[in-house]
Amino acid sequence: MAIPVGVLGAGSFGTCLAMLCGREHEVRLWARDPATAEAINRDHRNPGYLSDLELPQGVRATSDLAEALEERELVICSVPSHGVREVMARCATLLPRDAILVSTVKGLELDTGKRMDEVLREELPPVHHPKLVFLSGPSFAAEIAEGKPTAVTLACGVESFAIAVQQSISSPWFRCYTSDDVIGAELGGALKNVIAIAVGICDGLGLGENARAALMTRGLREITRLGTHLGADSLTFLGLAGVGDLLLTCTGDRSRNRRVGLALASGRSLDEILGGMSEVAEGVRTAQAARTLADRHGVDMPISVGVSRILAGELTPREGAEFLMTRQLKSENE
Repeated sequence: MAIPVGVLGAGSFGTCLAMLCGREHEVRLWARDPATAEAINRDHRNPGYLSDLELPQGVRATSDLAEALEERELVICSVPSHGVREVMARCATLLPRDAILVSTVKGLELDTGKRMDEVLREELPPVHHPKLVFLSGPSFAAEIAEGKPTAVTLACGVESFAIAVQQSISSPWFRCYTSDDVIGAELGGALKNVIAIAVGICDGLGLGENARAALMTRGLREITRLGTHLGADSLTFLGLAGVGDLLLTCTGDRSRNRRVGLALASGRSLDEILGGMSEVAEGVRTAQAARTLADRHGVDMPISVGVSRILAGELTPREGAEFLMTRQLKSENE
C-alpha cells in the first residue's frame, strides 16, 4: 500500500532511498539548496549525486522542511552526522505525531561521542521515541539506486515499527531484516568507518593481505568490545550491521573511508583529501568520537585510537602501523 514518505537529505544515500521509495510511494525529498530542489523537479535527476540515474515520477523535491514533513507517515533522515542535531531540532515541532522516523546516519557526534539514537531522543519529543528506527548494513548508495541486491537491518526497540518499515520499503532486490538492538546497529554502522580508514592506510602502505585481514578481524573485536560494554548484543556484530558492513566498507572501491586511508598512506594531508571530496567520510569525525568513548568507558580500542592519532597528525601512517604491532602481547580474547 502506498504511503506518503519524506526523505531528509539529498546526498547520495537520501537520493537512492528516494528512488527506492518513489517506485511505490509518493516521496518528498528535502534538499538544503533551493537550486538543487528546483533542478530535481525540472530534470528528475539530482545534479550533485547519482546524476546519471533518473528519479521516479513519484519523487518531488523541496527546500522547505515543513513541506517535506507535512502529512508524512514515514520520514527517512539521511543527513551527515554533524548536521543531525540541527535538523532534528527543526523537525521537533514539524514531524507528524504518528510518523515513523528512520535514521540512516552512520556516525557519532564529534563533541559528545553520542550515537545518533541518543541525539534524536534529545532533540525530538518523547512521543516520537518509540517510533525511531535505525537502518544499517552493507549498502552502497549507487548499488541500491541501480537495483542491485542489497540486505540491511532495521533496528528499533519496538519491533512492530521496524516491521512496518520493513514492509514499506522492502522489494525483491532490497531486503530488510529487523532487530531490537539499536545500540549494536548504531555502533556497528559508525565504527566500521574508522576501521575502513585503517584498512585503506594498510593497503596504501603495501603491508599485505595478512595485515588487512588482521585489521578487519581485530577491528571487529574492538567494535564488539565497546558495543557489549554499552549494552549491545554481541550477535549483532556478526550480522549485517556488524561484519557485513565492515567487510563492504573496508574492501569496496566505492568506500569513501577506505579512500581516505589510501590517500593518507600516499602522503597527502587530511585537509587536501577532504577538500577534494564531494561527500562526507564519516570515519574522520567518528575516529575522534570513538577515542573519546574509549577513554570515557575504559575500553581498549587500539585501532580506533591509532586512526585518530594519525588523523590528528600525532603519528604518520607508518608509525600508526608500528604502534599497533608493537603493543604489549596479550590473549586474543582480550
